[in-house]
Amino acid sequence: MAEPGHRLSARGRGTTERRTPRLLRLLFWAGTAFQVTQGTGPELHACKESEYHYEYTACDSTGSRWRVAVPHTPGLCTSLPDPVKGTECSFSCNAGEFLDMKDQSCKPCAEGRYSLGTGIRFDEWDELPHGFASLSANMELDDSAAESTGNCTSSKWVPQGDYIASNTDECTATLMYAVNLKQSGTVNFEYYYPDSSIIFEFFVQNDQCQPNADDSRWMKTTEKGWEFHSVELNRGNNVLYWRTTAFSVWSKVSKPVLVRNIAITEKGSSSCSVRPACTDKDYFCTHTACDANGQTQLMYKWAKPKICSEDLEGAVKLPASGEKTSCPPCNPGFFKTSNSTCQPCPYGSYSNGSDCTHCPAGTEPAVGFEYKWWNTLPTNMETTVLSGINFEYKGMTGWEVASDHIYTAAGASDNDFMILTLVVPGFRPPQSVMADTENKEVARITFVFETVCSVNCELYFMVGVNSRTNTPVETWKGSKGKQSYTYIIEENATTSFTWAFQRTTFHEASRKYTNDVAKIYSINVTNVMNGVASYCRPCALEASDVGSSCTSCPAGYYIDRDSGTCHSCPPNTILKAHQPYGVQACVPCGPGTKNNKIHSLCYNDCIFSRNTPTRTFNYNFSALANTVTLAGGPSFTSKGLKYFHHFTLSLCGNQGRKMSVCTDNVTDLRIPEGESGFSKSITAYVCQAVIIPPEVTGYKAGVSSQPVSLADRLIGVTTNMTLDGITSPAELFHPESLGIPDVIFFYRSNDVTQSCSSGRSTTIRVRCSPQKTVPGSLSLPGTCSDGTCDGCNFHFLWESAAACPLCSVADYHAIVSSCVAGIQKTTYVWREPKLCFGGISLPEQRVTICKTIDFWLKVGISAGTCTAILLTVLTCYFWKKNQKLEYKYSKLVMNATLKDCDLPAADSCAIMEGEDVEDDLIFTSKKSLFGKIKSFTSKRTPDGFDSVPLKTSSGGPDMDL
Repeated sequence: MAEPGHRLSARGRGTTERRTPRLLRLLFWAGTAFQVTQGTGPELHACKESEYHYEYTACDSTGSRWRVAVPHTPGLCTSLPDPVKGTECSFSCNAGEFLDMKDQSCKPCAEGRYSLGTGIRFDEWDELPHGFASLSANMELDDSAAESTGNCTSSKWVPQGDYIASNTDECTATLMYAVNLKQSGTVNFEYYYPDSSIIFEFFVQNDQCQPNADDSRWMKTTEKGWEFHSVELNRGNNVLYWRTTAFSVWSKVSKPVLVRNIAITEKGSSSCSVRPACTDKDYFCTHTACDANGQTQLMYKWAKPKICSEDLEGAVKLPASGEKTSCPPCNPGFFKTSNSTCQPCPYGSYSNGSDCTHCPAGTEPAVGFEYKWWNTLPTNMETTVLSGINFEYKGMTGWEVASDHIYTAAGASDNDFMILTLVVPGFRPPQSVMADTENKEVARITFVFETVCSVNCELYFMVGVNSRTNTPVETWKGSKGKQSYTYIIEENATTSFTWAFQRTTFHEASRKYTNDVAKIYSINVTNVMNGVASYCRPCALEASDVGSSCTSCPAGYYIDRDSGTCHSCPPNTILKAHQPYGVQACVPCGPGTKNNKIHSLCYNDCIFSRNTPTRTFNYNFSALANTVTLAGGPSFTSKGLKYFHHFTLSLCGNQGRKMSVCTDNVTDLRIPEGESGFSKSITAYVCQAVIIPPEVTGYKAGVSSQPVSLADRLIGVTTNMTLDGITSPAELFHPESLGIPDVIFFYRSNDVTQSCSSGRSTTIRVRCSPQKTVPGSLSLPGTCSDGTCDGCNFHFLWESAAACPLCSVADYHAIVSSCVAGIQKTTYVWREPKLCFGGISLPEQRVTICKTIDFWLKVGISAGTCTAILLTVLTCYFWKKNQKLEYKYSKLVMNATLKDCDLPAADSCAIMEGEDVEDDLIFTSKKSLFGKIKSFTSKRTPDGFDSVPLKTSSGGPDMDL
């Protein structure tokens, strides 16, 4: 490591350590020459004061030095003053003074002039100058390269007389120099860098080991010989690094980097300059405190320090002061005393800036701070000026009051920071707010401001907790119209709010842009401990022995304005924490969400349903409830620094608790153990951090910084592309091809920035992808590799099998096998393609007893045969029976006919005993069995009798009867 930094003298050690012997040789040569030439040439005259100047020798180990006289032209005069003891090396003059080398004392500049400045220079490199260190290391960062590190011990920067040369092998060589500046300054040097196979970088680190962000560390190769390079240095400790690493290609020997003429100077010079004429930019106006008559005076003052002259031609004069105007009223929560001063109202009362009024029954004061009138600076606010050159606080007023606003005064220079700070001892949020562990808001600060700028001005708003370093929250650049900004406070602790305005970032020790101002019109902080009230709000009443008193409603309960009683919010609603009055304070949850137990937030329990005319699709995203991470593609700053955007997401579940955490590990080494940094980590549904890979930082692990919340509240879950003003364009991702719409989760963040006036929003498209196993894959929009196309709306696509609907009976079908050996099987299979996940399982295979087709064929044939035989037998039986009946009937009909018509008697009209009926039965014709049946059934007369053909006994023709 380099030795501790050294305070600067009038001349640098690198030069004077080598210059002292030369100076002594010069004096010796001058004396010898004088002796030699005494008798041979004209006598040299005694040196006049105009023919020489004074210089300091190098500082010794005790911090001492000598003042010697050095002629402008050696050999022209003699009798120089003798060397005398010089001032201490740490000695320097204040602003407005210069060092008189004759008597070695600081003297004020003459009227109309000003001055400051010292420096150091290294221009001889026969050896490594005191204070420099040359280190070497292997370029590999892992432990496995420890053995090869020893091979780099000789790879260092080597002094070469007029310059110092770098290494040329594949090791990292670092040239270091530490310096302590009493004021901001500059380091400049010349370098020769012809070979691009060597990586050459130069950078500066401050007390906190932070590199200087204003200058590029990567040097450019030189094309036309030596190049000049200059970098600004801050006041205090600065460590300068020249670092090289070579990469040999095909055993090629690289050309070294050469550096010479390293000079470190502080701002200013040893001479004085003429003071400029005063202009209207060199003064400002302010107001005095109110007098007993309630009036204030308008006062004009010169900006400090005053470096202008009023006596020069064209200089403006300071306008007359003393004009009286009426004082503005007191701020809300204060009252005006008899001597026109403003005092806070006691607790339990409120005011609009005039008289205090006790809060009515059933109400309580809404304590806080509301500043909108600026006659004097409030007691809990202070203002100062921070130099933009050496970062020293000056005993100056940075902001001035102006009745209805407060504005930035003129600083010593345009790049000064005009500081305004408000300190709040703590906060007193309602009990219902404290019971909400997920809603971190304990208070909020709102201010109305405006900036008027002609160049690159910047207004910073910073927050500090428990006296720790302020953390920038928001920055506004350039002119900004009158607008409001709100910051949510999430920690109940002593908090400071700081506004810092810088007119220009250029290092100019002048005042050109004093008309560029920042104005703050009002500041309102809620729930302040020991604050004042501008109004009283309804409260819940609690009965007691002395009447009723205010009490806090339980979490999730609103206050009925008429009765003062507490009522629970309806289901699926959440309560506005800062406006818990009436049922209208209960805000409905978005689609696909429900409220938690205390009605403080809406969340999704990883369950979702989608209805169609033919079916209801149910989803369960529990398999996606764990946090997942995603890194975007590599990005590069304008200076070539490589970094990544790293996202952490938590989709749903966990009773609405946000699970994603993004950290800032840059400050780990600067925060004492056991303490947590103000912005060390954030918790959200979705957050983003900037990751710098280890190959850039030189550490084994990457550096995570700038964590940002992208999703603090779940707005709703739906398949629609737009919800609550947030849109998830489908064209950002490749289209889905399965016919199942994406389920979209919509989120909002609480951070409101000047570029994102409504806060940031995030959408996560959850897409059914059966081929991607749990948890699936996350992707960013193809056209916006950082997840956002506008910096405010972020979009993600999550593809997974777990994003498919739950399986139901509609997702499978049955396959029935044939009957084999008396057994039949029924198997259930998923429909293809399978577009479901989880849900019901497939039913088990079902086995039933069955009969084969051969058996049923045999049964059929047997049954048919039996039926045919039975029909044949029956037919024969009825035919035989019919013949007998027909014969008997015919005989009876014939007998009856003969009797009625008196026909000749037949020889025999009846069958006598022993006669054979069939012997005399004569048929008129031969008929088939079918014909006989037809005749039997059809030859019946209308009177109910059958017509039977008979043959007469005489053998005559047949007759139908």
